[in-house]
Parts: sequence; C-alpha cells; structure tokens
Amino acid sequence: MTPPLLAAYGLGVTIAGNQVCSGLDLAILPGQCWAILGRNGAGKTTLLHTLAGLRGPAAGTIELRGKPLATLARRDIARLRGLLLQDDSDAFPATVLESVLVGRHPHLSRWQWESAEDVRIAREALAAADMAVDLSHQLALLERLAAAVRLGDKALIMVVHDVNLAVRYCDHALLLADGEALAGPAQELFTAERLSAVYRVSLKEVAGPRGNLFAPD
Repeated sequence: MTPPLLAAYGLGVTIAGNQVCSGLDLAILPGQCWAILGRNGAGKTTLLHTLAGLRGPAAGTIELRGKPLATLARRDIARLRGLLLQDDSDAFPATVLESVLVGRHPHLSRWQWESAEDVRIAREALAAADMAVDLSHQLALLERLAAAVRLGDKALIMVVHDVNLAVRYCDHALLLADGEALAGPAQELFTAERLSAVYRVSLKEVAGPRGNLFAPD
C-alpha cells in the first residue's frame, strides 16, 4: 500500500504556551487539496510550518512518504515538499527568476530548467503569490495549482482566509478553533454550523455553481 504523501500521528502543536492542536491524525494523499482555516491567531501558519518541518511538534510524529520527518536530511525534505511563504523578503537583491531558481537547488546539480515555459509559469506563480493581486490573477494561480495537483502525484496544503475560495478549490480541510483541529473531507466540514463556530459569526449557505457558498447571516 502506498503511504500518504504527508501524515501526522497524534500531532500536538503549541506556540508561546498556547495550544494550536493536540492529538491530530492526518493523512494527505496524492491529488488532494487541503485548506487550513481558522480565525486570526488560531495558529494556521504555525501548523503549516510544523507540517513542513520548519519547527518541531510539541507531541506526535510527522511522516513524508512514509518516512519520519525527524530522520530526513534537510535536502531530502526540500525535494519532497515545497513551501511558499505569505511574506517572504530576500536578504539580498534578486530578480523574481533568481528567487524561483533557489527552489530548484535541491533537485539539480547545476542551474537548469527543462524549458522556457517552466520559467514563465514559475515566474508568474511567484509574482502572483508575492503581492496583493486582483481576483482574476488570484483565480488563475489557484486554477493552475489545482490542475497540477489533479495530475495525481502531488498534494496541496494552503492557509486560506477566504472560505469561499476553499470551497471552490479544496476537497479536504483542517479547521482550527479554541486549541483543537478538525480534519476531514470538505463536504463534511464545510457547513454553516461548523464554520460559524470556527469564525464566531453566524453564516448561512448560499447555492453556488461549485457547491454551497457562505455569507454572513
């Protein structure tokens, strides 16, 4: 049986003495898109950084392709997962292309791209994700990411602030609230009752072309 791309067992995460989650079991499979949702300060980014191996968990274990994350070399981790930070500033002057090429370092013995199209796609993706962009560019980037995931050999985990973008693009979710995490299929977790509890605001469901959308009641 093929192991999950990313798995967590009994995961506990804390920050500054505050609990983000505890006892979290998680299995992320190829082809899945996951959204991490929660109020400001719930620990969404902290949880993502923990899953990516940038910080250690308070409890439990994390595995990448069936191997304990704690036993893998940093270069091997970099080959298995990528991370795009919301606010990432370069310490030295660099073009967008030069910044993108840094992400290829673990995979290549020399600076090399397969085609000019790879460079163009990467440049557009980084540029779109690195600044406040209009809705059309935001949707274009997410469409491209979702299409890459649908090829079946990748998975996507993203911190999402817009619930309806998560509804549109994600088939699984992690909901964070009051120091606990709830993980599962989006169709089970994306309900007005659950999301109202997470955000502490009354939400209602409105029928949309790709599933129900949510708006303040």
